[in-house]
Parts: sequence; structure tokens; C-alpha cells
Amino acid sequence: MLTQNLGYPRIGGQRELKKACEQYWAGKIDLNELQQVARNIKENNWQTQLKAGIDLIPCNDFSFYDQTLDTSLLLGVIPPRYKPVSAIAANSEIDLYFAMARGYQKEGLDITAMEMTKWLDTNYHYLVPEFTANQEFTIFNENIFNEYASAKQLLGQKAKPVLIGPVSYLLLGKEKEQGFERVDLIKKLVPVYVQIINRLQQQGAEWIQLDEPCLALDLSKKDKEAFEFAYRSIAESVSGVKLLVATYFDALLDNTQLAVSLPVAALHIDLVRTTEQLDEVLALMPERLQLSLGVVDGRNVWKNDYEKSLGFINKAVRKLGAGRVLIAPSCSLLHSPIDLDLETSIDPEIRDWMAFAKQKLNEVSELKQIMEGNDALLQANKKAIASRRSSQKVHKQVVKDRVAAITEADGKRISAFPVRQQLHHQRFGLPSFPTTTIGSFPQTDDIRQLRAKLKKGDLTVEQYDAAIEQATIDAIRWQEQLGLDVLVHGEFERNDMVEYFGEQLDGFLFTKNGWVQSYGSRCVKPPVIYGDVSRPKDMTVRWSKFAASQTNKPMKGMLTGPVTILQWSFVRDDQSRDITTYQIALAIRDEVVALEKAGIGIIQIDEAAIREGLPLRKAKRPHYLDWAVNAFRVTASGVADQTQIHTHMCYSEFNDIIEHIAAMDADVITIETSRSQMELLQAFAHFEYPNEIGPGVYDIHSPRVPGTEEMASLLAKAADLLPARNLWVNPDCGLKTRKWPETKAALENMVAAARQARELISVESIA
Repeated sequence: MLTQNLGYPRIGGQRELKKACEQYWAGKIDLNELQQVARNIKENNWQTQLKAGIDLIPCNDFSFYDQTLDTSLLLGVIPPRYKPVSAIAANSEIDLYFAMARGYQKEGLDITAMEMTKWLDTNYHYLVPEFTANQEFTIFNENIFNEYASAKQLLGQKAKPVLIGPVSYLLLGKEKEQGFERVDLIKKLVPVYVQIINRLQQQGAEWIQLDEPCLALDLSKKDKEAFEFAYRSIAESVSGVKLLVATYFDALLDNTQLAVSLPVAALHIDLVRTTEQLDEVLALMPERLQLSLGVVDGRNVWKNDYEKSLGFINKAVRKLGAGRVLIAPSCSLLHSPIDLDLETSIDPEIRDWMAFAKQKLNEVSELKQIMEGNDALLQANKKAIASRRSSQKVHKQVVKDRVAAITEADGKRISAFPVRQQLHHQRFGLPSFPTTTIGSFPQTDDIRQLRAKLKKGDLTVEQYDAAIEQATIDAIRWQEQLGLDVLVHGEFERNDMVEYFGEQLDGFLFTKNGWVQSYGSRCVKPPVIYGDVSRPKDMTVRWSKFAASQTNKPMKGMLTGPVTILQWSFVRDDQSRDITTYQIALAIRDEVVALEKAGIGIIQIDEAAIREGLPLRKAKRPHYLDWAVNAFRVTASGVADQTQIHTHMCYSEFNDIIEHIAAMDADVITIETSRSQMELLQAFAHFEYPNEIGPGVYDIHSPRVPGTEEMASLLAKAADLLPARNLWVNPDCGLKTRKWPETKAALENMVAAARQARELISVESIA
């Protein structure tokens, strides 16, 4: 019985990769220094997995930015607009790569970044491949082969190259012109995959992992035919290497027969997210196929219940024999923090319930040892699992009772949107195309150092508050001078849009080093929801009220919504997600009411992740959308009609859930649309979305500064699709990760674009 891992975190235990990439981008280190950091991380990762006793250890799971972008570079799928970068950049290949990820604005070039979206239903973002009808594929770079050579030198035959499978790579991309379907490119793509696999086999690879997460999606007949063609063609053209197809995040369901019929050596399935699929897979398994059981949760922080996992393993062994069974995490450990050993301040009782990536490797190994007769490991695990189930730190009856008492009325505003819209126009008197930002302003080193000094005791609370007050005042004055219509206080007191709230809610705990990659060099440290959630006191009122007192312009109160807090936390796995969400919703509802009482007339409740939580299978979506939308409505519906409720959503495709977004009944929604050139607004236009909307005109995930004409052009596109009277003007997202010079320049251009729109685009009266 083999153990394997699908992927390992690549940021480094102390976020070394983040720091090195940002230093390289700033010109503070050269390419050799950047590559040395990468080598150190990769070798440390391999050694960690080797020591844990993993039999098949992934390589090529490392990336400087994103594994999908790596695949595009490997296959030569480089949009034509980036070709000039190769000609002038000092380090042409890596600079081309980063230009695709971040845009390029120097040496006379001004090139937008590639579109970025969520990796299935995770908070990880990937760069969307761009395909044309005459797309060609070729082996463009050598990274996968060089990395395998290095891994083999250290790991021997345990080294297992990992690559996104050909069909999922196409399905996760986009057609950049009309008249073809990207899946039709499979016949051009497969020969290049054959070349790659054959070269790896010639280098000595015994196993190669091809990630095909799209096997867990609803597939068309043509999609299924592409899978059959791709793997039949590969099988006919390669030999001497074992291919493992990995699926995760949902069940195979109607794709089960397709998946087990693929001519490969092994199939990996996720038994954490979808425990029920094992019986069906086992019933259809052909004798030639090995089965990898994803029994250790690759996306959460809780210790594995060995007894439960052993039930799956024993069932598979009885059917297939031990030699055909592999034990593994459910998915890549990319989505997990790295090492629980670095956490020394967590409550010891709760800490004993947890496992990070390094510990999950040990869990995989220990499950194999238990199967071989080590009962002591099983008994120790049973003790930890029983402790969590019975702990009084987890369960609070008053919270459970309040959720049980929620009624339909708790999710309804007093009046319909048209009535509220009139009241808002009377109250705030905003111009057409009102300008605002999404909430946060740049978190400079000075601001971060204030928090660090406060935690170390080098600053008193009074000194810290005074410094944050001054930063807030400075931001307000700058916004007034710029001419923004609805201001924000800048969120200088906040470390993270979820962590900040979790620190003030009961039922949450926090780590010091529990970082995970969100995209590129952007890392987040999600809170851990370990128990019933409640709000013991005000969380944002003090700073919102202070900011509002400094200006005569409207000031937004800024909150994070319940679904986003859920999605961007490590959540309980001992109760349903909807119950946990409703607990958070009631806590945020209390804060909304408190802000209104403090005189805040515009309150933004960010639900950046509501689509991220959407089940991958359409049949499972109605139940999720019902409780997710209602949880938002419960959060937002405790206020008077005169209070304007905003929400914000990050990169999302909205077509298939647009009616549910409308059902949220936010007065204003802001969305990210600049990279897609307002393409995402098509869904709102087709639906005739009735409420107000702020389509982002400024891509904040890139350091590039868009010009006034560029943003004015995007506004004109938006006004062609939606009533101009309902349009707001704003960036794509919060500005926390940007620098002040680029932020100021971009927002000045944005305000100028809004003024231009007021002059050139007619706006019908709301009356």
C-alpha cells in the first residue's frame, strides 16, 4: 500500500517566496537570488515529505505565481500582447511570466494583466488561459524537466511530476474570439502532452500526476469525448510510466464510469468533500486500475478522524487488495497552513484537535502504519477526537437557540428597493456616476509597524489609537481633495477583512504563522472557527463614528459578510456550514444595527466569496444559494429604509446565479470587471438587474495605473449595458495591497473619468 501527496504549500514557512518575489519586482534582488529562494523552498518541501514517509512526492507543484500560469508558459499559450516584453525585458522568460500575471507598464509599454478568477470553489486565484481559434501549442520552457531532475536527485523514484491535465487546462480557460469552443483544441494539445510525458519518462519518472478537477464538474457530451480522446491518445503514445489522474473538491457522480475507464494506472478521489462516492467508484473499478483515497482533509485544519478514514481504506482494501490502494490527502495541501509546530500560543486543548500540512503528511503515514498493525496511533487519535466532541469550549446553547429562532421576517427590508432608492437620493444627494472605493487603503510599513509595536507592548493603546486616528484623518482629507463622493475611513486599524472580525467574535481563534496563498505574493492567515459564534461587543463602531465626524461627506461603514467570513476561515467540520453562517450573520446584523444607531447612513457588507462557496455541481446549488442569500439578508435587514446597504463581490462569473444576487436585495453592489473589460456585466444586463451597481474600472491586482480615457471607456461600455442612473464608479476591489503613489494616481484618473461620464452620458431621472 503506497502513500502519496498531491501538492505542498510553496510560500515557505516564513513566506520566503512572497518576500523574494516582491523584492525582485522592486529591483532589490536579482534573478539568481530569486531562484535560490525557490530552490531552498522546494528542497525543504521534498525533505519534509521524505521524512514523513510519503512514497510518491510531488514535484512541479512549486510556482512563482500560479500553477495554471506555469502550464500556459510550458505550453506556449502566451497572448500576443505580451510578446514585446520578451524583446526588452532583462530576464525575458521570468519577466514575461510576471507580466502575464501582473501587467507591464514601463519602457514605453502598457499591457494589462491576464484575467484572474477563483480556482473552483477555493479562495486561491488562478490566471485564466486565453485561447484563440488557431491556437498553437509547443514546449515553450523547461521548468518541469529541470525540477524533476532536481527532485529525482534528492528523492529518487519517489519523485512524481505534477501537471494540470489537458482537458481541465482547456476547460478552465477562455475563448478570446468567437466561432470556436476551446475544448476543440484538445487534438492540438494532446501531442504536446505526449512529448512532455515521454521526456519525463526518459528522465526516469515512474509516476506522473495529471490533475483533472473538471471530472468533478457537470460535463457536456463534447467535454466527455475530449477526456476519452485525450487519454486514449496518450495511452497509445507513451509507455513505461504510470499516470495518476487526480480529481478533487466533489464527487465524480455521472462522470464515474468515464473516470474509471480512462486508460491510466491510478485514479484519485476526494473522500473528504464527498464520502458517498466510494461505493460507486469501487463497484465500477476495472482490475487494472489503482485507487488513491483522499481521506486526509487538504483544505482544513482539523485532525483526521482515523477511525472514519480507516473505514474507507478497509472497504477499498477488501474490494481491491492492499496493493491497489493508495492513501493520500483529499487534494493538494496548497490550501492548508504549513506547520502547526510553529504555533505556540493556541489553547493546548484546541491545538490538539488540529493538523497543518506537515502534520497531515504524518496522518497519511500513520494511517498506513495503523493498517499494518500500530494500534497505539489509533488510540491516541481517538482520544483527541473525543475531546473535541465533548468540549464546552465548542457549544453554546444561547447561540444555537438564536439561530433556531430566525424567521422569514428577519431577512426582509421594510420597503422594496425603488422606495429605498428615492429615500437614498434625498438623503445623500449624490451626483450621477457617484465615486467611491471598496474600503481599504494601502497598508504601509508604518501602519503594520504600529500594530506590531502595540502587540509587543512598545506602544500604549492610546498612542496606537492616536496614530491610527491621524492616518484616518489624512486619508479623509485626501479623499475630499480628490473629489470622491462617498468616503471610507481606510481600515488602517485592520489586519485583514476576515481576521479583524474574527478576533472580536467568540468562537474564533488565530494563528501566528497559518498563512496560505491567495494569489501570487498575496497570502492570507484565515481564522479558525472552532465553536459557536457570537458578538460580545461593538467591532467597528468606534472607528466608523470617528471617521464620520471628520467630514461632511457620506462615510461608509465597512463590514465583512457572513458567507465570506465562513469561506475565508477554516470552519468547523462538526456541524453544517449553513448553521455556522447563520451564527455569523446574526453577529454581523448586530453590528449593522449598531452602526446605524451611531449615525452611519451607508454600510457596506462585503460578500466577496458568495460565489466561491457555490457547489461545483448544479444540482447541489439551490440549497446553498437559499441559505447563503438568506444569511446576507438577515445581516442587512435590521435597518431603516433610509440606510443604504452596499455589498462587494470579487472575481466571479455571475450568469448562473444572477437571480440570487438580485435576491440579496443590496441597494448597491460593486463587482470586479476591469480585467474582463466589462464582460461580466452581460449577465446583469440580460437579467435587467434592478438595483444600483458599481462595475470596477481599475484593476487593483496589478501595479499598473490605468488612464482616464481607459476608465471612461469602460464606463461607457457599462452605460451601454445598464441604466446609467444606477451606475457607480469604483475600483475592482480594496486597495490594501497597493502602494500609495499608484493608488493616488489611479483614483485621480478614476474621478476624472466619472466627471467625463457625467458630461457625455445622459442619465434618466430616478423619479
